[in-house]
Amino acid sequence: SVFECPAKYLPLKPIGKGAYGVVCSARDLGSTGRVAIKKISGAFENAVDAKRTLREIKLLRHLSHENVVQIRDIIPPVTRTGFKDVYVVYELMDTDLHQIIRSPQPLSDDHCQYFLYQVLRGLKYIHSAHILHRDIKPSNLLVNANCDLKICDFGLARAAASN
Repeated sequence: SVFECPAKYLPLKPIGKGAYGVVCSARDLGSTGRVAIKKISGAFENAVDAKRTLREIKLLRHLSHENVVQIRDIIPPVTRTGFKDVYVVYELMDTDLHQIIRSPQPLSDDHCQYFLYQVLRGLKYIHSAHILHRDIKPSNLLVNANCDLKICDFGLARAAASN
């Protein structure tokens, strides 16, 4: 999959692939930091995918919490007519909880408690914003080398009915 990025970003290597598209790590030359760029291929080919993409972007733009992944940038299309792919730039995390669980390295009770604590903190914040994630699973919980955890993938999220 070809990544069409502005000169501000230097794609490094693919780090994930799913039904949504491909995620590549990249260097942000403007900040000298590393980011993750999610290429959502054919984002507008059907209404379901288009709504999912728009929903995730709209929700994450309004959320700001240390246990929720942050959008850093949305890369505009080269031309306004005929663009098919959407590129969303996120903060880069090292792995996800699914990969950690599958690895042969044992998890201590302290690690499990710290991960659970962060998931609950993130969910409390998300729910306080009247949002239901609806897809919490290990592969949607990103983790870095410091064991910091962030909830990602808000494509199935919905606004909660307010009472």
